[in-house]
Amino acid sequence: MSSIIIEKPTVDEAVKVALEELKAEINEVDIDILKEPSKGILSFLGSKVAKVKVTVINGPEEKAKNYIETVCKYMNIQIEYEIKLVVNVLKVDITKVDEKDKGILIGKRGNTLDEIQFLLSLVVNKNRESYIRTLVNVEDYREKREETLKKLARKTADKCRYYNKKIRLEPMNPYERRIIHSTLQEEKDIMTYSEGDEPYRKVVIDKR
Repeated sequence: MSSIIIEKPTVDEAVKVALEELKAEINEVDIDILKEPSKGILSFLGSKVAKVKVTVINGPEEKAKNYIETVCKYMNIQIEYEIKLVVNVLKVDITKVDEKDKGILIGKRGNTLDEIQFLLSLVVNKNRESYIRTLVNVEDYREKREETLKKLARKTADKCRYYNKKIRLEPMNPYERRIIHSTLQEEKDIMTYSEGDEPYRKVVIDKR
């Protein structure tokens, strides 16, 4: 658990600064008032500031830890992982897992991993005012998948030019479709768009 001690003229100010430092919200912390503010005989002369200790007890990182460990326990999978909260992005990197279990965690075209990530987002953002984006990765799977999709986009664009006809790719999730669109957006003679309904929405690659 992360904690911090802050001194400010008032308790409210100290708590506010502590929440900003910890990137937490009021319902995610425990507040311990170590010293109440007081004033000396001559107004501010000899005044004492408030001193509070704020400890995160149910923040995004704690929620993510409990969620990931619970999911893997029920899936009977042993993992090693790291959790980092940077600004408003929570990253869960599963750094070590048995090869057999890795396929189970990832699923076909990353479907299981996407579901785990989606549910984590619901858990982390429950009762929060500010939204935190969640990213779950397994041994750099997403980076490798992104590179595969970029190669697919360029190869399909070449086929589109050669055969002079539009080509529809297999159904993809929104994140993967964005990679295809982004990869080909600078191609002056190629255009891309999506068609169909989720979860069968596809990217179409066509000549302009």
